[in-house]
Amino acid sequence: MNASKQLRIWGIGLLTFILLLYILSDVLTPFVAGMAVAYFVDPLADRLEKWGLSRLVATSVITVCFFILTIGVLSTLLPVLATQIIGFASRVPEYMDYVRNLAEPLIKEIFAGVSERDLKELGTTIASFAKQGLGVLGQVLKQVISGGVALVDIVSILVLTPLVTFYLLRDWDVMVARIDHWLPRKHADVIRDQFRLVDQTLAGFVRGQASVCLILGVFYAAGLSVLGLEFGLLVGLGAGLISFIPYFGSILGLGVSIAIALVQFDNWMDIAMVGGVFAIGQMIEGNFLTPKLVGEKGITSGVGHLCFAGRRVACRIYRGYVGGSGRSCYWGIGAFWTCPIYEKCALYRRHVEIRK
Repeated sequence: MNASKQLRIWGIGLLTFILLLYILSDVLTPFVAGMAVAYFVDPLADRLEKWGLSRLVATSVITVCFFILTIGVLSTLLPVLATQIIGFASRVPEYMDYVRNLAEPLIKEIFAGVSERDLKELGTTIASFAKQGLGVLGQVLKQVISGGVALVDIVSILVLTPLVTFYLLRDWDVMVARIDHWLPRKHADVIRDQFRLVDQTLAGFVRGQASVCLILGVFYAAGLSVLGLEFGLLVGLGAGLISFIPYFGSILGLGVSIAIALVQFDNWMDIAMVGGVFAIGQMIEGNFLTPKLVGEKGITSGVGHLCFAGRRVACRIYRGYVGGSGRSCYWGIGAFWTCPIYEKCALYRRHVEIRK
């Protein structure tokens, strides 16, 4: 088979895959979630097999334990987080007014040479941008809190995702062997090596970065809650969970926490201690967590982090405005495929450079 025919076949296959994603978008969410869970827990199933368990027993144990743990954590945290989200949303105007009044004298001093008319125009412009940003955020929160995800989607995720995970995890090695059999024998070794590198870097990065985000989220939430900061659990977990974007999670969490602390506390020492929680968190992340858990694995470029994050945020905002369950899986598919595609491109570039 010549190169042009191979390219035609792969092109037709890619277009067919994209078309199927579009047609089946209504029902793909639990399957994408199940595929992701099965991929990341497959090494644990292999280890249990080495300890003497059959593949079926190992799969059953992992699936049951994973979803019991997940449901237990969600059932414990979601009521508290929902209450804090609603309370935080109602207090946002108060926080903004306080910060504006606090910063107004400083702004006037900085722009002392600017006319009052220009200052009013600048303030109006900034207020307009802030209003638009809060409108988008409010729309997204409204979709999340008020049931923007259709009930049938939630039920399908809760019911189908464990089933999909179980069967994919049980037959994972069989599927890999079948796909390996389809590879062109002439290039099979190169393809295996490339996908093995993708697997190692992607799995290492995601597992390591997920551990870092989880540890930081627990640390920030515990620290802010101990200090008595309002909505400390919400802000801390949120800052930790978006810490896969370098510095973004800590800076955003610090800004929100300081704004809340300025309104809540009268003592500057308490406000400084809130900032100290994030400073200590950054020291722990930079010196211990990231070097030990992530190291040199996976996406080292900031562009890769932003591609991954931007895809999720853009699709979530789009869905918040458009609504409907028909696009509910797009953010998940984007998040699931952006990292491996980016990582594969980076590895392919390295492979070509080595071949040269």
